Amino acid sequence: MARPIMDRVFVTAKAGEIVPRMLTYGHVFDGDTAVDEVLAVYMPGPGTYTAEDVVEIDCHGGSVPLYRTLKLVMASGARLAEPGEFTKRAFLNGRIDLSQAEAVMDVVGARTEEALEIAVARLRGKFSEEIGALRSALTDVLVEIDVNIDYPDEDVEEAEAGKIAEELGKIKASIDDLIASARTGRIMKEGLSVAIVGRPNVGKSSLLNGLLRESRAIVTEIPGTTRDTIEEFANIGGIPVKLTDTAGIRDTEDVVEKIGIERARDAARDADLVFMLIDSSEPINDEDRMILSGLDPATAVIFFNKSDLPPAFGEREAEEFAGGYRHVSTSFADRGSIAAVEKVIKDFCAAGGSEGSGAGSGGLRTEAVKQGRVVTDARHLSMLMNASRSIEEALRSLEAGEPFELVEIDLRGAYESLGFITGDSVQDDILSEIFSRFCLGK
Repeated sequence: MARPIMDRVFVTAKAGEIVPRMLTYGHVFDGDTAVDEVLAVYMPGPGTYTAEDVVEIDCHGGSVPLYRTLKLVMASGARLAEPGEFTKRAFLNGRIDLSQAEAVMDVVGARTEEALEIAVARLRGKFSEEIGALRSALTDVLVEIDVNIDYPDEDVEEAEAGKIAEELGKIKASIDDLIASARTGRIMKEGLSVAIVGRPNVGKSSLLNGLLRESRAIVTEIPGTTRDTIEEFANIGGIPVKLTDTAGIRDTEDVVEKIGIERARDAARDADLVFMLIDSSEPINDEDRMILSGLDPATAVIFFNKSDLPPAFGEREAEEFAGGYRHVSTSFADRGSIAAVEKVIKDFCAAGGSEGSGAGSGGLRTEAVKQGRVVTDARHLSMLMNASRSIEEALRSLEAGEPFELVEIDLRGAYESLGFITGDSVQDDILSEIFSRFCLGK
């Protein structure tokens, strides 16, 4: 339909046929009336984004000529695309798989160069290749099992079970490595959420401004200047970080300030990482202890700030207050202290989000990250976890000496779960849900 529509609404300034894949100058006409002077290109499938015939018309940017041109095109038989329809057609026509289709939105939404690198690698099929290799390995195991089912030999079965278990162990280890990358993937896709909390006037807004390298929040010596949460994104060493500056937490009768304090507590509870600031030029008090009591040592860091001023307490008292929490002495008037905070963020991500978690160990610029072998999608993570559990069940059955038929059921479940990632096995309702999240024109 693409070329006939073009012929009905577009008249070239040159005689002769429109050459495929070459920009052509001409006009859009409504009857005898010229609507706009444009460039157009006709691209026959399958060498297009959707693998179908495509026409693109580049109009002037005004809303009136665009609207009139669109109206003419629709009158000639076209219709408005549904959300994600172009990418959905590319998937249904076999040009890309489902994981690549989902990567389109990751490319559009990338907040850092590193996040874009992961998304483009997925779009090029690097992650799909990893899943395909796992499915291929499972296929080899299933073939071995089928042979033993069809041609049973009690003398051989025990040896075969050991060999199959070894192969399944390797496949499961690869799947678990991908699962372990999910936290890094989520951080690169959605950003690491960092909440900055503490009593009023301890330097929270100064820290926000320092990390952003701009004066985003108002900084004064008057306590309670920030009465609501302020959210901003920063690129810190390639890591997209959502910074939340919060209202100072204290006892107050001010209704508006109380709302801000409650939001501060919510931000601390929901954050991946919490920075608690202490004014080291003032004595530690019960409000400081109350704030600290609501934090988790695995995800909170204490900054004893304003170290450029005379201290109100010694190192021993600071150690006793911090207990098992990581703590750093800072003065956010000094750029070196901002660099120290940035290092805390990088170290947190390199350790996978909490001490000993293992996810993403070795930092975010690992070879796996650069090649896109990182899980960034919650749906993919769920399918990988299903596959890992199914293989684990199969291994238990082998260890217990269960019949190969039972082992095969679990392995086929794992194979299908991996197929849901690339779209080799997927239901229509799941496809509709995935592509409904896309914008028009994607």
